[in-house]
Amino acid sequence: MSKNEPIFPPNRSALYEKHGYSAAIRSGDLLFVSGQVGSRDDGSPEPDYERQVERAFANLKAVLGAAGCSLDDIVDVTTFHTDPERQFETVLKVKNRHFPKPPFPNWTALGVTWLAGFDFEIKVIARIPG
Repeated sequence: MSKNEPIFPPNRSALYEKHGYSAAIRSGDLLFVSGQVGSRDDGSPEPDYERQVERAFANLKAVLGAAGCSLDDIVDVTTFHTDPERQFETVLKVKNRHFPKPPFPNWTALGVTWLAGFDFEIKVIARIPG
């Protein structure tokens, strides 16, 4: 049985240490990525919603990259939205830029009331190549 290995993207471990969790955990050939939000470098939320979603994807890519993965390795996605009816069109526009063609990962979208000042969060499970 393999041990779980924490994964952190470069220059972002302070955020995770402050709140006591890992950016991702490698378990065998799977990578379980914690929810990524559209935070600026100082950790504050990006105020523009579309840019916040783009930043969440950029932060996700950084975590995936730290484990040798890319968006192509994702098998399951869960997103969290504070106002799904108003936000979903924007999320789909950004999602389609990052996942432009099949095969698409599984996707579950949830409406929530609180994301610590953010309006969008994305968490994934990926298969680590090789």
